Amino acid sequence: MKNIEQHNDEPHIRKSINTALRIGFVALLFVMSFLILKPFIIPILWGIIIAVAVFPLHKRFSNVLGNREKLSAILIVLIGLALLIIPTVMFTSSSVESIQSISKQMDEGTLSVPPPDEKVAEWPLIGEPVYDAWKLASNSLSGVIKKFEPQLRELAPKLLSVVTSLGGTLLLFIISLIISGALLVNAKTAEKAAHSIFKTLAGAEGEKFASLGSATIRGVVQGVLGTAVIQAFFLGIGMYAIGFPAAGILSLIVLFVAIIQLPLLLVMLPVIVYVFSYADTTPAIIFAIWAIIWSAADTFIKPILMGRGVDIPMLVILLGAIGGMMMGGIIGLFIGAVLLAFAYKIFQVIVQGN
Repeated sequence: MKNIEQHNDEPHIRKSINTALRIGFVALLFVMSFLILKPFIIPILWGIIIAVAVFPLHKRFSNVLGNREKLSAILIVLIGLALLIIPTVMFTSSSVESIQSISKQMDEGTLSVPPPDEKVAEWPLIGEPVYDAWKLASNSLSGVIKKFEPQLRELAPKLLSVVTSLGGTLLLFIISLIISGALLVNAKTAEKAAHSIFKTLAGAEGEKFASLGSATIRGVVQGVLGTAVIQAFFLGIGMYAIGFPAAGILSLIVLFVAIIQLPLLLVMLPVIVYVFSYADTTPAIIFAIWAIIWSAADTFIKPILMGRGVDIPMLVILLGAIGGMMMGGIIGLFIGAVLLAFAYKIFQVIVQGN
């Protein structure tokens, strides 16, 4: 009897072993594929996000061009590259020229700082230290450099790290734009693949989740980029109106800082301080109020733009975006919003099902 039972169990054992080997092989294949693609995961994710965000524009553009989707995708990528590279080259060139000019003036001993106005000392909290440091710089620039030499030594490596990081970020976005162009060229195939994946994972609700994902990504892109453009535009107008030098370049810096979700007051507070040094009191105060309002405007503009076109409460998207950014940086801004939106919809389905 035992021999008969063992003989009957052998096919099941072989089947289990074969199944385990197949699962192990597939798991190994996925792990190896992940390790191979790991260096490209961030650019691929950015490429997907950009492609989803600009897909409606791509469709309109291709219709205008007579349904020439490849040409539309190429033009969108070229425009995106131009918007990235041209301001970067202008900013780099301007910065290099400024550094060369300062270095030349220092070598010749002609570099000087204009003396501060007496009203600088009357500013609340920071007035006296700013006035003292400024006055020292106007009397003896070398004295200021010696006084703040330890701080400057600590700051130099950080500035170099920031510049290197900016270069890496620019390269990342260039690669991501090219990947997004490839996805736009094969938009129909990519859309079918996305629907198939979501159907496999979420069943009958798969198509709804695919649409929800794309709508959420577009909402977050509108919220981040839209808010950044609006803030940079109005702050740029304020700087032009007050006669701030290099207002155009500083507007680009404001745009970049807003996109990476850092507080704009980091950029605008030194601008406000400098404006008070040359402008009359009334216009300087008006500019300061204008700059503070538009620096903090993302608190009410972003939620409005993020919630457009998405059947999800605005608070869910906003919390997902902010929490995702805290966990995973800028890329987490989008992934966090999408994941929390999915979780909310799944929870909604479960509750309604009960």
